[in-house]
Amino acid sequence: MTLLLGILIFSFIVTSIAVVPFINTLYYIKFQRREQVTRDALGERTPIFDKFHAHKAGTPVGGGLLVIIVVTLLFLILFPLIQYLGVGISENYPVNDQLNIIFFTFISFGLLGLYDDIMKMFNFEKSGFFGLRLKHKFIIQWVLAFIIGAMMFFNLKINFVYIPLLGEFYLQWLFIPFAAFVIVSFTNAINITDGLDGLAGGVLLIALFAFWTISASILDTALSTFLALWIGSLIAFLYFNTYPARIWMGDVGSLAFGATFAVVGLLLGKVIALVIIGAIFVIEVSSSVIQLLSKKYRKKKIFPAAPFHLHLQQKGWPEPKIVMRFWLAAIMLAVFGVWLALLQK
Repeated sequence: MTLLLGILIFSFIVTSIAVVPFINTLYYIKFQRREQVTRDALGERTPIFDKFHAHKAGTPVGGGLLVIIVVTLLFLILFPLIQYLGVGISENYPVNDQLNIIFFTFISFGLLGLYDDIMKMFNFEKSGFFGLRLKHKFIIQWVLAFIIGAMMFFNLKINFVYIPLLGEFYLQWLFIPFAAFVIVSFTNAINITDGLDGLAGGVLLIALFAFWTISASILDTALSTFLALWIGSLIAFLYFNTYPARIWMGDVGSLAFGATFAVVGLLLGKVIALVIIGAIFVIEVSSSVIQLLSKKYRKKKIFPAAPFHLHLQQKGWPEPKIVMRFWLAAIMLAVFGVWLALLQK
């Protein structure tokens, strides 16, 4: 554990050194949020969001890219060094196969999100330059998620889920679509949650600490090392992402982090704990889905605004108050999720 804490601190220091020059670079290339009319998944305007967030135009977007680069490079350097120094490596799955899955998820969903950010930041959507419609990007998410689910099934031989008190349920090949559903759900959940300064990043940080505790308890060195690097880098990013944010994670971060968060939960074999620890994300995406379905089929809204954090803003809650209370809720959900996960052992 001492080594992992040192790795976390080192990741924090490296990201802290890099983040200010990175922000300046984003300003230089004008990779900033534009003044634009926001639309939901049905293509309808969302004036409530614009009302509360129009003043944030000009804030750099893409902090998630820095985190992905730092975590990936440091892992490539440090993990082989750990092995070379003879530090004991404990594993639950073949290390190379597990790492291939983690970093394929981390990087592939990050690239998809980066494409989305580039299209929006440079107004390529209006010009029609190499544009993908929302449904096309959603299909790509599913394709990537099915590939990851297949890798987990065929390479790691994962084919069951564990339900507390009920035991193991073997899904066999059905594990692949199940894993894909979980991955796509959390990918979009964190993307939707990333609407207030520090909200998605803070809740994710708390959830990752919970997963780190679980991974350390089952002695998975590779996964614990990856989580230590991710947490350290995310803390440094969050310092500049809290209200008023100097940088946002962007789709490059929210898509990569959401998919990888789900994959970590699946690798730990704690699907129920994943849902509880990530319950804030579940609530956020559920409120948006319910709102969209109601608008499409009932032609009226369920909530004055969605997702749930926007509903609270509409009711008059200040942005920092919403974020802090979501963080507190996330802490208790993380504690409960870890307790439940350790109970499963």
